[in-house]
Amino acid sequence: MKKLLKTLPLLALLIVVTSCSSIKVAADYDKDASFSEYKTFAFFKTGIDKAEVSDLDKRRILRAIESELLAKGYVKSENPDILVSLFTKSQQRVDVYNNAWGMGGWGWGGFGPGWGWGGFGPGWGMGWNQPNVSTSVQGHLYIDLIDANKKELVWQGMGTGYLSRKMDKKEERIKEFVTEIMTKYPPEVIQ
Repeated sequence: MKKLLKTLPLLALLIVVTSCSSIKVAADYDKDASFSEYKTFAFFKTGIDKAEVSDLDKRRILRAIESELLAKGYVKSENPDILVSLFTKSQQRVDVYNNAWGMGGWGWGGFGPGWGWGGFGPGWGMGWNQPNVSTSVQGHLYIDLIDANKKELVWQGMGTGYLSRKMDKKEERIKEFVTEIMTKYPPEVIQ
């Protein structure tokens, strides 16, 4: 029993940490592509210009992608093997938690403080609760890798998660998105 009590805080922390990993990633790729032959990259300006995100965030995303590819041993080149493009979209999510009304809730008695079915002052009673409304922005980032010679998409990674509203956390969150997506590249091609 004592051992269980000692591990409960650790277990609770583990659950909280894993639930905070809020970026879902997926990837798709051309099974006929020779990923081991790709050594150099460049950014596909035409595709990047179409991305519906601020120029500041585009630069943040591109720096994060470049950092990930360089860490994987790729070299930025004027004559690349692969072109990097991206696509973004976001949607606002509104969650309404309607607590409605009912018997048996803690609060002021009846319809307001001091009178009603629940008696005078705080205690159990009947009443209405205001709905709680929360909004969040869910972002989708697609990273496309295009074979520069064939002009064909060979790999696409996608990340979905909630975006930070705090400006000082934005760059960190973008890096987290890109890092999570790029863990799927290069794909483990099963022969």
